[in-house]
Amino acid sequence: MAAGRAAELGASVLLLEKMEKPLRKLRISGKGRGNITNTKPIHEFLQKIYPDGSFLRPAFSLFFNTHLVQFLHKTGVRTVEERGGRVFPASQRAWDVAEALLQWARRMGVELLCHAPVTAVTHGSDGLFSVMFEHNTAKRVAHGKQLLLATGGLAYPATGSTGDGYGFAKKLGHSITPLRPSLTPIEVDGLAKFAFKDLPLRNVKLTATAAGKTIGEELGELTLTGFGISGPIALRMSRSIVDALQVQREVALQLDWKPALSKVQLQNRLERELLQSDIRHTGDLLRKLMPAPAIPFFAERAGLQVRAKVCENAKEKIVETLKCCTLRAFGYRPFSEAIITAGGVSVDEVDENTMQSKRVAGLYFAGELLDVDASTGGYNLQIAFSTGWLAGSKMAGGR
Repeated sequence: MAAGRAAELGASVLLLEKMEKPLRKLRISGKGRGNITNTKPIHEFLQKIYPDGSFLRPAFSLFFNTHLVQFLHKTGVRTVEERGGRVFPASQRAWDVAEALLQWARRMGVELLCHAPVTAVTHGSDGLFSVMFEHNTAKRVAHGKQLLLATGGLAYPATGSTGDGYGFAKKLGHSITPLRPSLTPIEVDGLAKFAFKDLPLRNVKLTATAAGKTIGEELGELTLTGFGISGPIALRMSRSIVDALQVQREVALQLDWKPALSKVQLQNRLERELLQSDIRHTGDLLRKLMPAPAIPFFAERAGLQVRAKVCENAKEKIVETLKCCTLRAFGYRPFSEAIITAGGVSVDEVDENTMQSKRVAGLYFAGELLDVDASTGGYNLQIAFSTGWLAGSKMAGGR
């Protein structure tokens, strides 16, 4: 986006890509469907961004969700809006978005070199940047008055995001805030023996507490796995959980299996099930309340025997555990399983109106490399598109 925009405004642009093709991470985003943005207005959008969304206000003011959709339509990519304001390509193929961006950048005049990993970056006293890279087994150097670092973070390293940009930024004088996985699955004690294979629980509520304080609460779909929890609500809460784990070492989780029902309503439902159904054992009753594969796990948490007859004590335990099933989070999955990276180039050292470094004239940043990240729902890709558009515009002298 930055390269194409700068070239469109008349700049001579060289884009160095270390992988065999550009936009590898975009091509697999949204499970391959490409959740490219969200239709929420700016003030709601900014609330989904950490640690401080206000840094992105100038970038969003210049190029936001409606601008992105219009831009893609012009390149031939139609879009559709789905639940929660999430926007996808109508083809449901992130690949189509990637190809449209690539073809647009080439039409604008961008010179693209693939299989061209950058090995070092320097800034001379003459104000020129020297970028050392390899291409076709040869070592080469490119020089320019301006340099954009948009190398991504550490998440999904197989796509090329191996943290190279952090090293370049640091050598050029920038501070890097602590890096950690975000939008990543959480490891939970006691789940491994049940060998879950991605068991989805729909319409549940998850609450996380650390040091006696609530650090997150979400409603929606949760996935039980062999190591812990994943799925939309776990991923959305993972940033707070990861940060707490790094300090507290463990986080308490409370799972409400039936958030729409009170305890009294649940008790009444159990009585109706017992009257209307041929239920002989506790396990039979639990099958009316949850997916069958979840029953052994739930029964253990509630202290129940699935082959025992249903008694008053069993009904009480079922209701209590349905409303508050306590788990212990003790870890989180690595960058290879995380969607994004939290932390990065300190935004205190970057001009929010241009994406230019406050420390090195002519140096720009965009995307995940910056210390801004967001929840799921199209927010992170919009950050990349908006900061790229702003950086490319300013590098070429545009407004």
